[in-house]
Amino acid sequence: MRRAVCPGSFDPITNGHLDIIGRASRLYDVVHVAVMINQSKKGLFTVEERIELIREAVADYGNIEVEAFHGLLVDFCKQRDIPAIVKGLRAVSDFDYELQMAQMNMGLSGVETLFVPTNPTYSFLSSSLVKEVATWGGDVAHLLPAHVHTALMERLRNR
Repeated sequence: MRRAVCPGSFDPITNGHLDIIGRASRLYDVVHVAVMINQSKKGLFTVEERIELIREAVADYGNIEVEAFHGLLVDFCKQRDIPAIVKGLRAVSDFDYELQMAQMNMGLSGVETLFVPTNPTYSFLSSSLVKEVATWGGDVAHLLPAHVHTALMERLRNR
């Protein structure tokens, strides 16, 4: 069984994330979406909320497993016998950082990293940018699954 992981914070998941996850799901039998737990960062959504938003967004794919992880991604991969990490690249600036991470992961555990160029439609898109634009009243509905947009707008109203 071919397995891969798509890691990230997904705070919240965007259509750009879903593009990469969807493309990975066509290449692998099982794709794990690993939601990063970073105790030093306060996310807009809790890890549990992010997991639920992602599960709803990928429900139709049929081969996606979503769970949280804390620590080294290579340990997550070892524990689940996952030989590949799939990462989306938006720009050259992403590549510099991601290449270092890929080389470190290969050196630590032999886990391969596959880079997937982002669909040009989403080349500018990040969760941080979506949150910032939405905070200031900008329309981000076309950048998120509908249920995620609803949750984001509700969360921002209740802050």
